[in-house]
Amino acid sequence: MKNLLKTTLLLSLLPLLAACGNSQQNKTAAAGEEDLPLVSVKQVSARNVIQKETYTSTVEAFVRNNIAPQTAMRIKSIRVEVGDFVRKGQVVATMDAVNLDQAKLRYKNDSTEYFRLKGLYEVGGLSKSDLDQIELAYKVSKKSYDNMLENTVLRSPIDGVISARNYDVGDMFSMGQPIFVVQEITPVKLLAAVSERDYTRVKKGGKVSVTADAFPADEFTGTITRLYPTVDPSTHTFLVEVQVPNKDRKLRPGMFARVTIVFGTNHSVVIPDLAVVRQQGAGDRYAYVLEEDGTVSFRHLTLGVRIGDEYEVLEGVKDGEKVVVEGQLRIKDGVAVEVKQ
Repeated sequence: MKNLLKTTLLLSLLPLLAACGNSQQNKTAAAGEEDLPLVSVKQVSARNVIQKETYTSTVEAFVRNNIAPQTAMRIKSIRVEVGDFVRKGQVVATMDAVNLDQAKLRYKNDSTEYFRLKGLYEVGGLSKSDLDQIELAYKVSKKSYDNMLENTVLRSPIDGVISARNYDVGDMFSMGQPIFVVQEITPVKLLAAVSERDYTRVKKGGKVSVTADAFPADEFTGTITRLYPTVDPSTHTFLVEVQVPNKDRKLRPGMFARVTIVFGTNHSVVIPDLAVVRQQGAGDRYAYVLEEDGTVSFRHLTLGVRIGDEYEVLEGVKDGEKVVVEGQLRIKDGVAVEVKQ
């Protein structure tokens, strides 16, 4: 009787045990499926990549001149103001003319005497040595007058804009500061500090693009006019001088600008920024690459230039390989992954 009860009880429990077993198998299978991290990948390809670098710089006047007399004088008149554009030879100020009048009188007297004695010499009434002596005095007084005239009537030596005025009418010029500063801004120049590794790639006469924060929508074209012959040992850079025509006079000395130099093109693999893994505390860059067996490998990258939301890859990933662009936090080197469809 007891055996019969045990048998009946066992038969009644069999369906329940089978159900529990199936449930446990389903959980195990589900757990096995969850062990494969889900990732998104993208196939990379090679294309021509423009090699360019951008350098910060400051706009400078092409020529900068100080306008002032050679000696201390009182200022008689001011003809221009700060911001005025002037032409070469234009009068910008005049000084007290007392010394000029004296020099002019001396020059006039010596001139009259020289030409009178020269006529006398031509008819044989004067020796050559006496004529040479008066001729020398005449030339000295003429040079003195011309110099005094140049320092009394001040003219701009260049076409440019007046950027500073340090005196007023009636002031005594003390030779401490120039009366005016004039700067030529058509063209302007910029100096860019370029890495020494690019020394052989920069060519005189090459075209560059220039942008200024003051005109974010404008791009200016410049020409490399000079390569400085030495490299700064502390920064390992050399200076490149760029000239911009600036015919519309938009660029002004002192403006912050950026100079972009193009060095040519490379045929390189391009990788999305989303695929680049940055190692904290170091400058190293990596990417997970999907292998043929369904696993991922952790590759060290050597990156080139950035193109929008992509990077040029110099080493680390080959043309046609697939890189992980989503799910990197859930994987590590050598693990199998499931690719999101």
